[in-house]
Amino acid sequence: MQSTGPIVRSNESVLATNKVLRNTYMLLAMTLLFSAAMAGASMALDLGRGVGTIAFFASLALVWFVLPRVENSSAGIYVVFAFTGLLGLSIGPTIEAYLAIPNGSSIVATAMGGTGTIFLGLSAYVLVTRKDFSFMGGFLFIGLLVALVAMIANIFLQIPALSMALSAAIVLIMSGFILFDTSRIINGGETNYIRATVGLFLSIYNIFQGLLMLIGMGDE
Repeated sequence: MQSTGPIVRSNESVLATNKVLRNTYMLLAMTLLFSAAMAGASMALDLGRGVGTIAFFASLALVWFVLPRVENSSAGIYVVFAFTGLLGLSIGPTIEAYLAIPNGSSIVATAMGGTGTIFLGLSAYVLVTRKDFSFMGGFLFIGLLVALVAMIANIFLQIPALSMALSAAIVLIMSGFILFDTSRIINGGETNYIRATVGLFLSIYNIFQGLLMLIGMGDE
């Protein structure tokens, strides 16, 4: 049976882990601000969903094909900023669409506040308890695959109840990934702060999108 308690490690290992954690949160904070600025620029320039879709697929190309080649060098930092900036551009039209409806600003603000609360709460829990959540990896991956298949199916089915259920599932799965990724950092399973930043950023990005849809549908 796998232990979920803290792992005892050497002083050198703890120092290295603290450095990875510090660099991860520093880079994550900067990329979140940059992504928010790019989302604002997207709305100000009224780029539209077409440009947003192109930016989204460009961000996937970066993280799949470019980042693995440079994640162990300083060039990886620039790729992470490009990746998160493109995701900011891609979500700009979605935020703009919500802001255009009644109570739209309240929906966006609530989604942002909820995302921040979830991330800070889960991160703090792992940092304080130092529990090992690596056992969740397989379940989270399978859950994500099932959710993606259901999302593709719902493109054709267009069932509102399924859309809401999928949004809730994504929020839960990504919350699990925050526990999983943070525990890997503090327990030495993840030693690359660039990879760690990308993982946490994607969880935050998807939680925000999921909450936007949940709150938006609930407000209708």
